[in-house]
Amino acid sequence: MSDSSKRKGPLVAENRYRKMAKPAAAKPTSKPKAKTRRKYAPKRRGGILGFLNAIVRFFFRLIWVIASRSALVGIAVLALIVGYFYTTLPPLDDLLDGRANGSVTMLDQNGEVFAWRGDQFGGPIRANSVSPYLKNAVIATEDRRFYKHFGLSPRGIASAVRINLSEGRGPLSGHGGSTITQQTAKLLCLGEPFDPTAGMTEAQYEAECRRGSIKRKAKEAVYALAMEAKYSKDDILSIYLNRAYMGGGAYGAEAAAQRFFGKSASEVDPAEAATIAGLLTAPSTLSPTSNLERSRNRAATVLRLMNEQGYLTDQEVANAMANPATLSDAAEARAGGYFADWVMSTGPEFFTRNTTEDVIIRTTLDQRMQRAAVEGLQWVFDNKVREGSKAQAAIVVMSADGAVRAMVGGRKTKVSGAFNRATQALRQTGSAFKPFVYAAALDLGYSPNDLVDDSPYCLNIPGSGQWCPKNYTNSFSGQTTMTNALAQSLNIPAVKISESVGRETVSIVASQFGIKNDLAAGPALALGASESTLIEMTGAFAGILNGGSSVTPYGLIDLRLQGDSEALMGTGGGIGERVIQETAAGQLIYMMEKVVSEGTGQRAQFGGRQLAGKTGTTSAAKDAWFIGFSADYVAGVWMGYDDNTPLKGVTGGGLPTEIWREVMSRVHEGVPVKPLPMVLPAPAQVIFNGDVNEVMPVEQAPVSQAPAPQRPGNIIDQVLQDIFGGIGGGGSSNRNSGDR
Repeated sequence: MSDSSKRKGPLVAENRYRKMAKPAAAKPTSKPKAKTRRKYAPKRRGGILGFLNAIVRFFFRLIWVIASRSALVGIAVLALIVGYFYTTLPPLDDLLDGRANGSVTMLDQNGEVFAWRGDQFGGPIRANSVSPYLKNAVIATEDRRFYKHFGLSPRGIASAVRINLSEGRGPLSGHGGSTITQQTAKLLCLGEPFDPTAGMTEAQYEAECRRGSIKRKAKEAVYALAMEAKYSKDDILSIYLNRAYMGGGAYGAEAAAQRFFGKSASEVDPAEAATIAGLLTAPSTLSPTSNLERSRNRAATVLRLMNEQGYLTDQEVANAMANPATLSDAAEARAGGYFADWVMSTGPEFFTRNTTEDVIIRTTLDQRMQRAAVEGLQWVFDNKVREGSKAQAAIVVMSADGAVRAMVGGRKTKVSGAFNRATQALRQTGSAFKPFVYAAALDLGYSPNDLVDDSPYCLNIPGSGQWCPKNYTNSFSGQTTMTNALAQSLNIPAVKISESVGRETVSIVASQFGIKNDLAAGPALALGASESTLIEMTGAFAGILNGGSSVTPYGLIDLRLQGDSEALMGTGGGIGERVIQETAAGQLIYMMEKVVSEGTGQRAQFGGRQLAGKTGTTSAAKDAWFIGFSADYVAGVWMGYDDNTPLKGVTGGGLPTEIWREVMSRVHEGVPVKPLPMVLPAPAQVIFNGDVNEVMPVEQAPVSQAPAPQRPGNIIDQVLQDIFGGIGGGGSSNRNSGDR
């Protein structure tokens, strides 16, 4: 028993091995996995569906591989392209001032800015130096996510495409969805500078820069990404604020603030900032100088956007709405109008119209007188001219030295680049020319009290036949003084005196006084058959006022570059050489004073002042003039139609004289009363008994240093008729010119 009990050991060992073999015996636990594999295997390898499924899975894997690797390649290529543009981008300072030309800023006689010309800029600015209201207004209006995106806004592009398609346009037509960065890239023309030798005009170049093709848009996007990598957000915004066109000829926010509000972009308030930001959508149509009401409506929308985005409180918006932006005086005047255009035309082109520098021009303009001219013209047309009349008028006011103080070139006074009737319109002068006839006679020794016979008178004009001038009234005065003949604008005495002193002498005197255009060669010269401009005629009358010296009208005092203290050039006008003796000029002023106090220009009187002038009406009343002066200022007024339609019921002594009075009465507000520099005439020295040169000199007039011309006796009457039959001379349809 004992032995048998000792042999139980192996049994224990066997049991131990069986226990250790349990893991091997646990094979059935792996069978379910085998069964699981067998469960799906038939689907991969069995049937048509399994085959198709395998093919689809294969192509999806293939597409994924291709797409992912293509994307990586595309990203790499895009990075290379962006890197290329990155290397071509210049330093920031080179992009802030992007003008092709410089600018011209014009100052009035008191040093106040009143006009701008050229590519307006006002100097580079930075996003952190402008008013925060302006910076926020631009972001709220143009790109509210500007500081969050990487240069492109997929959300904005998708929204723009959706809106364009819903409105029936192409996906890239209309709304652009561009970020400020993309707009800046477009302003830089994607780094393509203008090349004048490339056979493309600057206008074509700008049109190409704005083209919205898919290729162009793609390049714009890449360029925008390069800019985002190269510059900071504020740098990009600075370029945009300096280069964007903002209407009214202003490029950049600084120029817009200066032009519209007369202040720096760093000083604008919320209403002004909203106005400037609102211009970016449509600068030409929304410009406050084009339509102030429309501009204010757009500004109100910008203010609401600023409020919605947290840039303005409700109270700030309410204040801005209650106090909308107001234009400065210079902006209200539409950049100086006719006067500024004229000054630009008188200066050298390389410092005015084609300047590459920023130029400052000091001018003779008096803005108070300019307002007086505009208001006087408007008052007459509102109160004296029938409604709907298309008649035009022009005004020039100047000092006796030719310094132009005010200019109106047409009834539309707030214009720029318009036809200037004061400086560009050549019109027949009519009887306004007669003072030069009498100036020639007085300089030769005649006296204002000399008598001339106002009776029927005819001349034979070769090729035209007999020419018989008539007075405006078709009546005759008989023996009359030269003073009365001028005061009543009698035609026959003017022709007789012209023929007596010589047409050539009259032409020389008129030319030296500043009438530059070809003067008529025939006897109708005395009646104003020649053409001239208003500024020439006004300058010639200024020569009479200053004592008989010629005058060159001028508006430019000096010109300098911005930042320089030394002027590059001075005025090109002023008083020139003497034309007639000072005594003769004083006597002529006496005669012209009688035109206003007793003659055809009586409507010009105002304020108890001594005034002198001359009316003028051409044949068929196509032109009507009044040019006159006080002791301080000379003013000229022309009225007529651009197409030479005759004026109805208008003579120089009518509406033009009334315009002159309304303008000059305003000009002289606050100006002390001064007497005219007249020279009273001596008693009658010469008697014109009949026709030309039928004169009996009594004694030499003591008021003149020049001897009286030698003139024959009565026999000359018949001799002159024979002479005029053989001497060439031009006739004129202006035979009835005159004034009442």
